[in-house]
Amino acid sequence: MALSYADNPQVQKNRWRILTAVGLFTFMATLDGSIVNIALPVMSRDLKIPMNQSEWIVSIYLIMICALLLLFGKVGDAFGKVKVFKIGTFLFVLGSLLCGFNGGLPLLLGARVVQALGASMTMSNNNGIITEVFPLKERGRALGLTGSFVALGSIAGPGIGGLILAHFSWGYIFWINVPIGILTIIFGHFILPKDIIKTHEKIDYAGFVSFAALIVSLFLGIFIGQQIGFTSPIILTAFVVALISAGIFVWIEQHVEQPLLSFRLFKNVDFSLSLLCAFLIFIVNFFFNVISPFYLENALGLAPNLAGYSLMIFPIVQVVVAPIAGSISDKIGPELLTFVGLILISISQVGYMLMNLQTPIWLFMFFVGLVGLGNGIFQAPNNTIVMSSVGVQDLGVAGGINALARNLGMVFGISLSTTVLYAAMSRNYGQKVTGYIPGHADVFIAGMHDAFMVALVICLIATALTGWRMLKHRH
Repeated sequence: MALSYADNPQVQKNRWRILTAVGLFTFMATLDGSIVNIALPVMSRDLKIPMNQSEWIVSIYLIMICALLLLFGKVGDAFGKVKVFKIGTFLFVLGSLLCGFNGGLPLLLGARVVQALGASMTMSNNNGIITEVFPLKERGRALGLTGSFVALGSIAGPGIGGLILAHFSWGYIFWINVPIGILTIIFGHFILPKDIIKTHEKIDYAGFVSFAALIVSLFLGIFIGQQIGFTSPIILTAFVVALISAGIFVWIEQHVEQPLLSFRLFKNVDFSLSLLCAFLIFIVNFFFNVISPFYLENALGLAPNLAGYSLMIFPIVQVVVAPIAGSISDKIGPELLTFVGLILISISQVGYMLMNLQTPIWLFMFFVGLVGLGNGIFQAPNNTIVMSSVGVQDLGVAGGINALARNLGMVFGISLSTTVLYAAMSRNYGQKVTGYIPGHADVFIAGMHDAFMVALVICLIATALTGWRMLKHRH
């Protein structure tokens, strides 16, 4: 059998349905990284835990996904992306079911780990499946739509979460996945093709263990350090473990025959730059994701459902624009579009820096729409550059690295935004602050301005790198 779906008329006939099945699961897996944020105050009250403990419900999901993505990208290349994707969908639905029961924090965190296990299996193989199935002339559009599902899931969380919380208990933000997930599993059973591209390579488990140790110790250090201080001996120990694990991981990858992460991929400048820019922009997006609910609900006093409606503009604009940008990218190439998208995102960060208690809500919503437009124009062509710059045998690991860049961006975005926000608020308030201070909206606004200034700088770095790549291709 030829190692291509291009000559299989049944697969080609179903290719847009395959995209729908893959995209729906991609949406749910990324949604669950962000939907919990808006529910944390309710969950901490119901579970009778302090706010800083409730943040682990978000963090543990993202940390586990980051630790597992490279492994399952490689497993997908070795044994079949569709097989790994299908197992992941089942585990994700099972985890979602368990998450909705109010059985205390340990049960919820355990269920989030099951969810993350399934999510990492689907996320690391979605782009690889789409790249295998679609012919080159349609790949930009198809990856654009996949990128829409990713972006929609990662950004729509606060909006959808707010709408669910306005009418139901917090368990339903997880249970909503179950019926949709079961329908998608049934749909996928009939639509997804059988795997034909398998390398049967040995899996580099030593590399995986060292990489997982690096991710877990690094992010435990970051998240716990925010609460107890970064000079605490336990935090310094976590960072040392992360550093040693990183060294061991690099050494193993350079000495095993079939590494988990092939560093030769990074010699391709387009691949490396596109990943770096995706990472930076997801950091920027999560500054917005973390800070905007505080601004709308605490500072302006909007109800969660109204805050949710306002934040939904971002994903709605993005999901409309991304496939159009993908189609244009197929015709004119992706470089110019990524640059234009990043300029629009940069302008929106300037808008957020100028927000205060007197800002009309329509102006805030305009900048939310603008950042959705910028992301829609940027994400699809950027995904196309990443996935089209590797060979077919590396599609799984490239998809895993791409998803890793995205999820690392989310985790860094959450930790960096709260670190900058609370540091600036502490400086303005004159004592240590680790949350919103009732009756002191001015302190929050000052912190928000500093946070979005940092987001703007990060966005401008990504814009400059993309501009350089565009000029390089022109010469």
